[in-house]
Amino acid sequence: MSDDVDFSPGDGPSSGISVTLSAGTLQAIRERVGKRGVSAYLEKAAQRQIERDNLDELITEFEAVHGPADPEAVAAKRGRLTGEASGAGAAA
Repeated sequence: MSDDVDFSPGDGPSSGISVTLSAGTLQAIRERVGKRGVSAYLEKAAQRQIERDNLDELITEFEAVHGPADPEAVAAKRGRLTGEASGAGAAA
């Protein structure tokens, strides 16, 4: 595999690495997916974390230009998305 090829998360050939996890974390993963599902589980978890990191970066860039989001507007939009009429009870 060439080092100059860029792949998106989840794309490209598989590559083995060594990962160190606490015993409790590994036990919890194995209880959910079994011994043979650990790699796939960690792949999906890493992809989700990359998505969250990218979203955090976008939010930071947006706020640098436009300032922080209005908590009341966020609550109202969350209410529309979740079907709550007023958005009451939704923590911003």
